[in-house]
Amino acid sequence: FCGGDAWANAPAPKTVRKPAPLPRPKLVFLDPGHGGRDPGALGLRGTQEKSVVMAIARDLQKELLAGGRYRVLLTRSTDSFVALRERVARAQAAKADLFLSLHADSNDNPDVRGASVYTLSEEATDREAAALAARENRADAMISGMKLADKDDSVARTLVAMSQRGTVNDSRRLADTIVQTFNRNGFRLLPRTHRQAGFAVLTAPDVPAALVELGYLSNPQDEKLLTVRQHQLSLARALRASVDAHFAAGAATRKA
Repeated sequence: FCGGDAWANAPAPKTVRKPAPLPRPKLVFLDPGHGGRDPGALGLRGTQEKSVVMAIARDLQKELLAGGRYRVLLTRSTDSFVALRERVARAQAAKADLFLSLHADSNDNPDVRGASVYTLSEEATDREAAALAARENRADAMISGMKLADKDDSVARTLVAMSQRGTVNDSRRLADTIVQTFNRNGFRLLPRTHRQAGFAVLTAPDVPAALVELGYLSNPQDEKLLTVRQHQLSLARALRASVDAHFAAGAATRKA
């Protein structure tokens, strides 16, 4: 028996490395505009905005879920009315990584047609930051999971400003990506396609957000296109490609 020497010369057991955990799927919050008692814009042929954007939102949800890279929630999943601020609150409560609001516009001039993308204007951003940092609004306010209730004035303002700065930049990058993707896919676009406004659904300080006007129901050509299933699917696929490109660019920036 020479057990001692045999064990001493035995190769050391190999360390088995655990596979790296898969990245957490990004949460995309889709917001089909209007709903319930609020039909939104009405087309010349009676097309309701709330129905068109819901159909495209459901298509986009399926597109995003198909690759297994995203979780997707809707601000409304039925023909129901949800207040604008409640839509934002739902996205914030779920810690959404992206908020995309879908609409179809209307104009007094029936010749106006094409898609456009909105992000929050500078004036609205400043107004929202001041309101959120105000002492009377801090009880339930949160920034990226941190409660503002126990922060003093200067700290609260700094946290809001820091969060908003990154969110505004991400929102603008998202909007530019959507415009580029729509342009590559041959969709009709308005001049100055990326615009800014004070839409309430864009006001979350910690969730990048864009509002997409998919076309004009007041224009006969746009109205017809927005009710064609193939066009709805094409819009959904272009939006999915935009979301993919947005997150890919964000990951590349963080690695740089």
